[in-house]
Amino acid sequence: MKDALLYILKSIVEDTDSLSVDENDDNGFVTLVIHANPSEIGKIIGKNGKIIRSIRNVIKIKAIKENKKIQISIAETNPQI
Repeated sequence: MKDALLYILKSIVEDTDSLSVDENDDNGFVTLVIHANPSEIGKIIGKNGKIIRSIRNVIKIKAIKENKKIQISIAETNPQI
């Protein structure tokens, strides 16, 4: 699922070098955390959260096929000012 998520995200963002996904599998419950450049987070979320909601729905299909539950979140980073 991590690879599928990375594939989708790389087609959305421009700075693919700073993009990474952490995966934690705990007894059938998979947590995916997206780490990206703070300037790219808006592209991932989309207007009113439509993009991230769609990404979650697509990855959820793969999780259901594997009999797993999934949670996708975006890591919050504080940019240094």
